[in-house]
Amino acid sequence: MNLNKVYLIGRLTQDPESRSTTSGQNVTTIKLATNRVWNDASTGRKEATEYHTIIAWGRLGEIANNYLKKGGLVMIEGRLQTRNWTGQDSVKRYVTEIIAEGLQMGPRAAGASYGDSSAEVKRPTPPSPARSAAAVPEPEIPIIDENEPLHSGVEEDEMAIKEKDLPF
Repeated sequence: MNLNKVYLIGRLTQDPESRSTTSGQNVTTIKLATNRVWNDASTGRKEATEYHTIIAWGRLGEIANNYLKKGGLVMIEGRLQTRNWTGQDSVKRYVTEIIAEGLQMGPRAAGASYGDSSAEVKRPTPPSPARSAAAVPEPEIPIIDENEPLHSGVEEDEMAIKEKDLPF
């Protein structure tokens, strides 16, 4: 059995770039950075950043282009693909990219678009009296005293498990 599966969670280093192929198919390039932090015995805390190029085709690329922005957190699910070509200088070149098969946008501040880290968090305004009158009342949540027995209010025969009630 073979498996080629990649999961990345990171931040966009730039806005996605969308274009169309000559056949009219949409393709979007996403640039992503992931960080790794570890403790080295000799020097202490270390950090390294990896940069990834993700290719998203079709509708997935359109969604990425419309909703993802520089700095936004995203999880990408995909597969590795290596391409090669010979440059004008006759040198063979290679590039490994992630072909996106799914994405999930990360959390965002209320009222902000994805990737917009400069947006303020808006606090909800208290409801006006007219709105609160029309609102559905919240159900009361019973509070159980820590000294109250767990079976309080339950009949004795309801608590006992009978062998005939077992499904097996």
